[in-house]
Amino acid sequence: MNNIELIHNLKKGDSNAYSFLVDTYHNMLCNYAYGLTNDRDLAKDVVQNVFINIWRIHLKLKDDFDVKSYLYKSVYNEFLNQNRNLKSVVPLDKKYIEALSQVVEEEDLESIEKLLTLIRREIENLPPKCKRTFLLSKQEGLSNIEIAEYLNVSVKCVEAHISKAFSILRRNVDSKIERFLFLLLGVNKY
Repeated sequence: MNNIELIHNLKKGDSNAYSFLVDTYHNMLCNYAYGLTNDRDLAKDVVQNVFINIWRIHLKLKDDFDVKSYLYKSVYNEFLNQNRNLKSVVPLDKKYIEALSQVVEEEDLESIEKLLTLIRREIENLPPKCKRTFLLSKQEGLSNIEIAEYLNVSVKCVEAHISKAFSILRRNVDSKIERFLFLLLGVNKY
């Protein structure tokens, strides 16, 4: 079955076309995903999620849709999503609890809430590109390289936006910012 027939049959909801798609690409995609994850079970989960997504969007497929390219790109994107969710949280949890304990001992809850509100407001007031880059890094947990690829900019540009964000935040919020940024975004140094 060629690409055009496959797309046409998928758009019709043909389960045989979907089975053909899975049979044709499953092993190749699992091998590719394993190369990214070094975990066979996670690789299978990644590929399964991609195939589920293909079925969800099958009615929206365009006739000139390149199935193979889409599948490989989808595996890579799904890997990034899974990887972001699986990053080790145990050391971070310990630091978070320590920071939270220290802050609670030193501050009353009303002061903490005011400072957190101030930080959130200052983040919202960052220049748009700076804010987006900063949040991708600190809230979404993407590396500078991942952000650069996602935004189609250089790594130096990403680093500059993050540095600018911290500079603005340091200037506009008092010296307790490091602990509160850590509590708010998981940031413990800048």
